[in-house]
Amino acid sequence: MGSKKKKKALRREQKQALKKSALSKRKTEISKSENKKRYLALIGILLFTFMCFSPSLNNEFVNWDDDRNFYDNELITSLNQQNFWENTARIFKSDVIGGYNPLTIWTFLLEHKIFTLDQPMYWHLDNIILHLLCCFFVFWISFRMKLGKWGSIVLTLLFAVHPMRVESVAWVTERKDVLYGVFYLAAIFYYLKIKQDGYKLKYGVIISICFALSLFAKIQAVILPISLVLIDYYLSENARISVSSVLKKWAYFLGALAFGILGIYFLKDQGSIEQEYTGISRIFIGSYSLLVYYVKALIPYRLSPLYPYPAKLDWYFYVSIFSFLLTALVLWQSYIKKKRVIFWGLAFFIANIVLLLQILGAGQGFLADRFSYMAYLGLFFIMAWYFEDYMNKYPGKKTLFLSGAALLIMIYGTMTYQQNKIWKNSETLWTHVLKYYTKTTLPWGNRANHYRDNGMVEKALYDYSQVIRLKPDKPEAYNSRARLYFNYNQRDSLLKALTNYNKAISLRPDDVEFMVNRGATHAKLGNTPQALQDLAAAENLDPSFANIYLNRSVIYNNSQEWDKALSDIVKYLQYKPNNPDMWYEKARLHAILGDFNSSMQAFDQALAMRPNSGLYHYEKARVLFLFKQYEPAKTSIQTALRLGYKGDQNLVNRILNTN
Repeated sequence: MGSKKKKKALRREQKQALKKSALSKRKTEISKSENKKRYLALIGILLFTFMCFSPSLNNEFVNWDDDRNFYDNELITSLNQQNFWENTARIFKSDVIGGYNPLTIWTFLLEHKIFTLDQPMYWHLDNIILHLLCCFFVFWISFRMKLGKWGSIVLTLLFAVHPMRVESVAWVTERKDVLYGVFYLAAIFYYLKIKQDGYKLKYGVIISICFALSLFAKIQAVILPISLVLIDYYLSENARISVSSVLKKWAYFLGALAFGILGIYFLKDQGSIEQEYTGISRIFIGSYSLLVYYVKALIPYRLSPLYPYPAKLDWYFYVSIFSFLLTALVLWQSYIKKKRVIFWGLAFFIANIVLLLQILGAGQGFLADRFSYMAYLGLFFIMAWYFEDYMNKYPGKKTLFLSGAALLIMIYGTMTYQQNKIWKNSETLWTHVLKYYTKTTLPWGNRANHYRDNGMVEKALYDYSQVIRLKPDKPEAYNSRARLYFNYNQRDSLLKALTNYNKAISLRPDDVEFMVNRGATHAKLGNTPQALQDLAAAENLDPSFANIYLNRSVIYNNSQEWDKALSDIVKYLQYKPNNPDMWYEKARLHAILGDFNSSMQAFDQALAMRPNSGLYHYEKARVLFLFKQYEPAKTSIQTALRLGYKGDQNLVNRILNTN
């Protein structure tokens, strides 16, 4: 009997094992099928996102910080075969316009090395790719944060194609948003893996590296430790923020503090902390900004690259203080009542936007679409969670919910597609701003500069006149208008330039640039003594301003005062050693003065920076020939010819035919 019972028990165990195996196999198959669907959904989202941002591939660079960040940034433009690592080190030791984001600037250096400044499409493409990577992480974070399929899709699409994203993606300078975003979101994703799958050393290392890279890309990453604490809260059993959760992040908080202090130092050193308003007024500016961000999360109206400070604070700024009070109340109530979705989403939004509400005041506007790039993830999470929750509660209305969501996403996607086009170039950018803000000088002045640099004189003059009409005591406008007149060599244009420079200097007599520009104008007019007087005055104002010596060397060169010209070129190169044309001029002057060795050294410096300059090789050949170095002269002239520089045919023949 005992044997029969054992056999029956064994058969039951075998059947149960087979059932468990079949069930496990079925779950694995379902899991594989579900993952496949998720990947297909993600691919669809990324393709749709790329399409929405594709107009930016046709865009140029713009004259709003693109110049100072890369296309006029000497650390980028001076790149040559020898100084890549030297420039890299300098990038990580310096700021740009008071902002310390060296990793972002370094990516510009890479792009300049690979694509050059003549192919902006690739620079824009890189921004789109980085944004797509951010969307990738948001998609997988959403599942880790316990959203279902439709909630995750909606959250990712909102993050991906909301019109407030455009500024961060279509503006090359705002590479810092999408770059820091990739590492910031990657750190969050791997932190979720640790919390849910168990600690692994490699994940801890990845998080630390991502945090560091995110900080180097944009200082806003200092908020990451708070975001990690909020994830602890969201995944906790009791929906509470614990002291131990905060203390465990001590290393991250310490790193954030160090970068925060560094950021404040660079801002103050640059003078970028501007106080349009002071005292309690800053609180109302912050509350109004917060209110606008809430509204634009749902209704992205009147999008502009610039939101200038108003001339005075209207009543609605003061009324908007309720946005602070209501936010605090909702946070408190949702925390007490353990409504973790609302608390997490709102707290994440506030944590990532609070430093950008311009309560301290840095920059030319009190709002910016780009400031919402990371912060909106919190608000979008709330929207997506409740969308899915209501869809599950009312399954009969699923089609209605999905149709409404699809319509909203299509509206947002269309707006984003169109918004990318305003970043086509500086003209389209500032013309768009002027649709809303005609009483602000910045868009008039920047559009005028674009017209000036592209030879559209009448349009430039009109825009400069608008700047002067709005702010007749603004010296920059007179200086810019003078530069327009200076570009033409007719005497009457140069006299107009002189008049405008005089006005600019009368308004700001200690500006070294104005003084140098006036000196250059006197030189063009043939008034050499006055030109030298202005340049000497500029040198007294700021002896480190390199263009003093550039302009004065031209004057001395024209008057054949070679020693003085060379002396000024040497001074110029002390401050701007990466200008190959000035090394070429130095080589030429050394040759005139009979210093062959110094001439060759200077030629070598120039050619190291610009090895494909036929002119440099030609002039080097000429000097070598004059000093009877015939074989090297032949080599240099052959190189010049190969590069397409012909020069004086008689001299070329003499060099090539000399034995």
